[in-house]
Amino acid sequence: MSGTLKREFTLGSAFAFAFAFISPIVALYGIFGLAYSTAGPAFWWNFLIVFGGQLLVAMIFAELVSKWPVEGSIYQWTRRLTGKGAGWFAGWFYMWTLVVAMATVAMGAAAFIGNVLGISITAGTQALIALLILVLGSLANLQGRGLLKILMIGSIVAEIVGSVVLGIWLLFFHVEQPLSSITSGLDTVVGSGFTNSSFLIAMAFVGWAFVGFESAGSIAEEVKDPQRTLPKVVLFSITFVASVVAFAALAIILAIPDPAKVLSGEETDPVFSTLVYSLGEGPAKLAQILFAIGFLASFLALQTSASRVIWSYARDKALPANKFLSSLRGASAIPANAVIVASVVGAIMIGASQFAPNFYALMVNFTSGGFYISFLFPVAGFVVVLFSNKWKSGPFTFGAKMKVVSVFALIWTVFQFLNISWPRPVYADNPILDWSIALGIAGLAVLGSVIYFNVSKKMTMVDADALNRNS
Repeated sequence: MSGTLKREFTLGSAFAFAFAFISPIVALYGIFGLAYSTAGPAFWWNFLIVFGGQLLVAMIFAELVSKWPVEGSIYQWTRRLTGKGAGWFAGWFYMWTLVVAMATVAMGAAAFIGNVLGISITAGTQALIALLILVLGSLANLQGRGLLKILMIGSIVAEIVGSVVLGIWLLFFHVEQPLSSITSGLDTVVGSGFTNSSFLIAMAFVGWAFVGFESAGSIAEEVKDPQRTLPKVVLFSITFVASVVAFAALAIILAIPDPAKVLSGEETDPVFSTLVYSLGEGPAKLAQILFAIGFLASFLALQTSASRVIWSYARDKALPANKFLSSLRGASAIPANAVIVASVVGAIMIGASQFAPNFYALMVNFTSGGFYISFLFPVAGFVVVLFSNKWKSGPFTFGAKMKVVSVFALIWTVFQFLNISWPRPVYADNPILDWSIALGIAGLAVLGSVIYFNVSKKMTMVDADALNRNS
């Protein structure tokens, strides 16, 4: 053991953490233009479909985090369900997904900050601002959980104003399209064949919007009474964020003044252009400040989650340099070295995006698929254990209905992973990007196999029962 983390997160701050990780602003702004231009206003129905599927997964994760509230979430749950090999690779994909997502969100935040400051955003400028965000985020994380909690709770205020309040204003005063418009575009096909259905492609984009509800499990050993607190956080965060995103998206869809420009790709930033049209330049600029805050908060949550998964691995001697990575520093017992390593890897990715053509697109593509393949491990493991009648739940459980829930959750996760990863002919100028998720996963699997071969014999497992008794 390398020390004990301090339990300084309450129900409220743990929810703020998960809320910031998912971030309605990031979820909406990150996919709106892509989804709308692909499937038209009817892409909105995907919010309901994806929420339904992800809620089934969240129900499983609520049971898992109640039984095993151990730092590292996906990694620790899968390891206890199906063994150290499956657990190691589940967490390995999850770890890299978090780091890649952290870098991409930092670059997204950089674009907003540049716009707010009136700076001309070139690729180099965006990368420099993103690197500064990485440094400042690391400093904030190293200061302790108190500052982190303040920043996360502050982000909720910005998110609510930027999503809910703006949505209400648009619906009351700036409706430009009829409600029936959200049925337009259901029959559009890109290319040929069922897999190229525009609705399914939009569903893949929307899948990126509803991940992160599991993130509170990454800080499980820092939360008070985690067996009862964290299941509530998992379920409420996905439900609340999905409601906010679906509401705000509907408001923007109905407020778009010229849908044809969005569908043709002439208007590449329909959210901001709609706000400028409806509110004017000044209020739209203020909205961008709120958007920047949302992106920054999501970045901090991603950085924290990534560092905790790395630390959890290192404590189990499941990574090289485990003593260095598992050390805790300061009175707050922060896994400082893990924070720094996650940030350095993220900085390398941001730098690589400046030199490798389409590397940023590769990062964005991989993130969504990475979450779903990571989810697939514990969901499948839970189904196996549950139907083997070996499952013993923790304090929080849905009881007998979980057999039905788990089967549909597994079907959903497999379907959505394949839907996201399917090599559709999207990048005509660079077809290799159509295979980016498969290539990314294959590359990580090869690298992971080499590392796992070297650490597997040394791996240990933290005593989850002892942690539960001390919570």
